[in-house]
Amino acid sequence: PPPLLEPLFPPQPGSSPGFAERVRQHKVRLEWVRAEPAGLRGAVRVLNLAYEKAVSVRYTLNRWASCAEVPAAYQPTGPADGLTDRFVFLLPLGAAAAAAEPTLEFAVRYRVAGAEYWDNNEGANYRLRGRQRVPPATGLPQDPDCTAWIHFI
Repeated sequence: PPPLLEPLFPPQPGSSPGFAERVRQHKVRLEWVRAEPAGLRGAVRVLNLAYEKAVSVRYTLNRWASCAEVPAAYQPTGPADGLTDRFVFLLPLGAAAAAAEPTLEFAVRYRVAGAEYWDNNEGANYRLRGRQRVPPATGLPQDPDCTAWIHFI
């Protein structure tokens, strides 16, 4: 089975106190992430500074020796506060994450009105550590009738 990605940061920063204020202050913040078989799915909240904007996630599996960047998609059913927009992303890790214990690092980029803003977890990048899944224990085969009642006369 593919390795399990374990965040080395709180995976739901959007549920922490003061999140909306941090978005207002920094313009872009990671809202949540979730590891899935297809890769790492997440959402980003950005301050709505202009209609035209681009959000992307830059990531690496080899400590920035190389990296890839994927665009995040606008989610129209996002927050109804009128001040922020939500974008969702999927980092397709595929075969690269099949390494024994991969480490994924990423940062979020927000480009709007000729400016660029980053959320890189206060300079530490968002990091997830891969752990091999433990296969289910294979004990003695269980007799399907082992829980049946036996009545002796």
